[in-house]
Amino acid sequence: MSFWGLVQLGISTIIFLLAAAAAKQWGLAPSLGKIVLTLGLYSLGNLVMLRLVREFGMSVSFSLSAVIQLVSVNVVALAFFGERLNALQATGVVLAIAAVALITLGPYLQRL
Repeated sequence: MSFWGLVQLGISTIIFLLAAAAAKQWGLAPSLGKIVLTLGLYSLGNLVMLRLVREFGMSVSFSLSAVIQLVSVNVVALAFFGERLNALQATGVVLAIAAVALITLGPYLQRL
């Protein structure tokens, strides 16, 4: 992935994090403005993802985005919103990260 691709991935991740935080705020105190903001942010994030899919393919783009979002959304949920995962849920997050890493890195590791 090129430098510009990593920048776009970072931008989409920030947008999706903002969207997730807006969704959490809407969940705590629903309002029309919050849902419009949430939908707008998710739409913008997906538009950036469409560029990544065109440049790098669907499997690489969505796999990388999924694991980065999985980690970053959990960090935000745990650190800023005080949410907690039990041992089984934490194991699921770790296994999901491992699964996406294997899917993403698998073709490269097989060449070794």
